[in-house]
Amino acid sequence: MTDVNAASDRGNRLLRALLRMPVDMTPVWLMRQAGRYLPEYRALRAAAGSFLAMCQTPELACEVTLQPVRRFSVDAAILFSDILTIPDAMGLGLSFVEGEGPRFQRPIRDRHDVAGLRAPDPTVGLHYVLDTVSRVRRELAGLCPLIGFSGSPWTLATYMVEGQASEDFRRIKGLLFTDPATLATLLAVLVEAVTSYLNAQIEAGAQAVMIFDTWGGSLAAHHFLRYSRDPMAAIISNLNRRRDGARVPVVVFTKGGGCWLQALVETGCDAVGIDWTTSLAAARAATRGEVALQGNLDPMALYAPPERLKAEVQAVLADFGEGQGHIFNLGHGVRPDVDPDQVGLCIDAVHAASVRSHP
Repeated sequence: MTDVNAASDRGNRLLRALLRMPVDMTPVWLMRQAGRYLPEYRALRAAAGSFLAMCQTPELACEVTLQPVRRFSVDAAILFSDILTIPDAMGLGLSFVEGEGPRFQRPIRDRHDVAGLRAPDPTVGLHYVLDTVSRVRRELAGLCPLIGFSGSPWTLATYMVEGQASEDFRRIKGLLFTDPATLATLLAVLVEAVTSYLNAQIEAGAQAVMIFDTWGGSLAAHHFLRYSRDPMAAIISNLNRRRDGARVPVVVFTKGGGCWLQALVETGCDAVGIDWTTSLAAARAATRGEVALQGNLDPMALYAPPERLKAEVQAVLADFGEGQGHIFNLGHGVRPDVDPDQVGLCIDAVHAASVRSHP
């Protein structure tokens, strides 16, 4: 069995890099590369009527996933979906308010609410995501790999308890301090849910998966280990890491988690995402070459003049230095008002500045 599928350089560059194998140039994809900054996305969004309608219609979600692959020379497609599909399938009533983000009609408030939760069967309540994964894989036809994803249990719990985005995490941290047993029960349900969800994505065709721990950086160090790192480790230990004879790499990204890099390595992941506040050189030292690193251009650099943007790209590549195991990405997602030409310039600059003799 091989660790990566035999395919074009674009088809296997990312998967090789995630496994710290030699590549001909540094692979690049961008968080939120399928999204509002693209005019073709905005046109489809207007026709669909709502963000959720796009997510829940496989034909539309497939099209959005493929839009940046057609426009740019990205080395991966990232599934178009949302991290909150799991709690929505649990019956919390997800909606998106323009300019305010996600909201739940029935947020978690106490132990009685948690007692009524069950991990959804992804082949039932989340079948539209799996249909999208299968459809995208067929359409890509080996051009580049498809990345599936989920939110981390801590991040999902945060939204479920807060009911929406939060600045101070008052409700979820209140639960942590006043009723840790209930929080532990909630996280256990979410570990089960995320594990089955990611395994279903892998079965449907995802060639790598990523766990977005968006709010892990809000925790104190000892709480991070218990409530964020450990649940992610439990998920990873139960993932199907091979599919069709190939290794399925797992990426973990904790925004604001630069001080916990070795703890993230201990989840058992293949790669750790790095935000722009942490040096890649420091991250390499902290992780001792045990995992690949993904990142970490400041997303605001996409607003810079072209020559400055190229210089910032080169600075990120130089910060990582020589050797295997770097996947270029932003330190977070593409902003909705970014010029698509800047995104294309960034991607091309990564490839041009990192090309080397073919392994």
